[in-house]
Amino acid sequence: MKIGFIGLGIMGAPMVGRLLDGGHQVFANDLNPIQPEILEKGATQVSSAKEAAEMGDVIIIMVPDTPDVEIVLFGENGVAQGLSSDKIVVDMSSISPVETKEFAEKINARDCPYLDAPVSGGEVGAKAGTLTIMVGGDQTTFDKVKPLFELMGQNITLVGDNGAGQTCKVANQIIVALTIEAVGEALLFASKAGADPAKVRQALMGGFASSKILEIHGERMIKRTFDPGFRITLHQKDLNLALSNARKLRMALPNTAFAQELFNSVAAQGNADLDHSAMVLALEKLAEHKVCE
Repeated sequence: MKIGFIGLGIMGAPMVGRLLDGGHQVFANDLNPIQPEILEKGATQVSSAKEAAEMGDVIIIMVPDTPDVEIVLFGENGVAQGLSSDKIVVDMSSISPVETKEFAEKINARDCPYLDAPVSGGEVGAKAGTLTIMVGGDQTTFDKVKPLFELMGQNITLVGDNGAGQTCKVANQIIVALTIEAVGEALLFASKAGADPAKVRQALMGGFASSKILEIHGERMIKRTFDPGFRITLHQKDLNLALSNARKLRMALPNTAFAQELFNSVAAQGNADLDHSAMVLALEKLAEHKVCE
């Protein structure tokens, strides 16, 4: 299959690698130079999102935020200008569910189907091909693209119509943020009480408190390895989507708001580009104690 892929960052580059390993042609576009290893694997660099759309039968977008997707789709030399009938547009970014529906309608008007398919699993999952992929769109288009999804992920679910994938991703990010906060509190409590946080984590991994976040991010908190990963600034964006949409739904997300304030605190210290496991830095400041020196 010929694939146009726009956005080869921390997540996008390994996703392209998986597609190339699956034998597909990839026409890659990014604001930054394409990584040499991706070109060595056989990707073709193109000069614009329009050209990626012209060359691909499926066009995949993996960029940071809602305005970025809008520019990639509808800006100068954007995807929309390179589309012809029946090309499939797949947005795997994490963006606003409301605007996703608007983007889908505009692409559908060009006689092209649209899927929103945000992912969870971070850089580790992107490299391993174990991402969770939450899809919004119609069954026929989903079935056509599913073989590509299967190269990049394992837990792949058609959640509903356009926008449902993004809604699911927002829910995912609420759970992830609150679990990072819980793991940070627990390890910090154990450490300040005099227990070895590494051994506490090891013990908890065998019980009901076990989770991927305890496994991966708990280790990062102990080892102080906060290189992204998934940057705090991106999780702030996702929680802002949760909180703004909650206001529209006239509901409260009190713990989500608290998690966002912890992220805001870390960002205010100049650490917005650290991995989101670095939320623990805000908790450590409140406790005047570190999980591990």
